[in-house]
Amino acid sequence: MKILHLDRNHPLLIDQLADAGHQNDENYTISKSDTEKIIGMYDGIVIRSRFKIDRLFIDAATNLKFIARVGAGLESIDIPYAESKGIYLISAPEGNRNAVGEQALGMLLSLFNNLNRADAQVKAGHWNREENRGVELEGKTVGIIGYGNMGKAFARKLQGFDCEVLCYDILDGVGDGNARQVSLKELQEKAHVLSLHTPWTPETDKMVDADFISAFAKAFYLINTARGNSVVTADLVEALKSKKILGAGLDVLEYEKLSFENLFTEDEMPMPLQYLIRADNVLLTPHIAGWTVESKRKLAQTIVDKILDKFS
Repeated sequence: MKILHLDRNHPLLIDQLADAGHQNDENYTISKSDTEKIIGMYDGIVIRSRFKIDRLFIDAATNLKFIARVGAGLESIDIPYAESKGIYLISAPEGNRNAVGEQALGMLLSLFNNLNRADAQVKAGHWNREENRGVELEGKTVGIIGYGNMGKAFARKLQGFDCEVLCYDILDGVGDGNARQVSLKELQEKAHVLSLHTPWTPETDKMVDADFISAFAKAFYLINTARGNSVVTADLVEALKSKKILGAGLDVLEYEKLSFENLFTEDEMPMPLQYLIRADNVLLTPHIAGWTVESKRKLAQTIVDKILDKFS
């Protein structure tokens, strides 16, 4: 097959496809409109998130057999339309689930123990022990929304902390020995921690809003390593101010661009984000949960294996 690569990935991806007899063309700067002019020549494309694969693009891809996204989700692709054209869609959530689970755990432990605030204070010459007294995960209840690859990986990391782990998912029967599946109502009644591991869908868009937050019986910590659009930032800020949310670890923001590669200039910075940047009980990272040295290789290998399994 003739395959177009639109984003840089681990070199094993191209090397192994070439070893299997496939032709690989690389173009990491071409625009969407220029890609549409040539895509009819290709049997497959490999992307991350540089631009949307919409109906116009798919109509131009007259010979396309597959679209492979080197990442966990497929939200940048018009999935129903692609499938209606017989295009096989490939993603690789197995490749970075461990990395996401580790980052979610790291954020949670850092928030519980005030590590970012204590670090900044000591570096500024302040030795404030009582102000930075932490809380322990033991005995707490962690609620996970979205119990697929990422949610399950996080639940595995929580084993050994002697905490209760609950999960909520739109699918029935996904609970396991690491997390007990419950209703959303029960999760909101019991959780001290909420960790999001959902894809972007119309149902998850702006899911965590003021009403959603107020439905929690206890003040809680929020971890979001999923999609930024799932949380209404302005409502999160109000919950932080009222202490209904005790702290937040955010690897993703609702203000992100589709490519995840940039955010905005300082002049465009929304007021809620300015609050998050100043807050010492908020951790912000640039969409790097799942972005490890190991996951780069695992993601590429997962994509290669799925392409060759389908088209060998």
